[in-house]
Amino acid sequence: MLPTQCMIPTKMYVMAKIKENSTNSLNRKFLTDCNLTYAVQLMGGRWKLLILMQLNAGTMRYGELKKKIVNITERMLTLQLRELEADGLIARQVYAEVPPRVEYTLTDIGRQLVPICDALHGWGTLHRSHVSGEASTLFH
Repeated sequence: MLPTQCMIPTKMYVMAKIKENSTNSLNRKFLTDCNLTYAVQLMGGRWKLLILMQLNAGTMRYGELKKKIVNITERMLTLQLRELEADGLIARQVYAEVPPRVEYTLTDIGRQLVPICDALHGWGTLHRSHVSGEASTLFH
């Protein structure tokens, strides 16, 4: 599955068809053929890495994630969870209860991203302190 397809929610409206020979279309094809940009697109988005790192602590319900990621809107959390699930990075388990209970957990492939996220966090801390003298508080 191409990352551009993975990242588009199923209920989004398509504004206009992109011409196959347009620069945008050609660039999209080039970027999806590159494994590095493909991987970055899967993790891309303002909130995905934070969601993945929260789920690294264990299975969580929607409300728990919402409390842990303070500034995310409900709509954005829902969209990001759907994309992460569609990309196979998290699993969604729905329990047939009243009220319904839904839990999210990292998949095996999602768990493989954790050391990469940790490395990016370390690099970000180094870069931030080098550039501005401030320490990162991303995971604290």
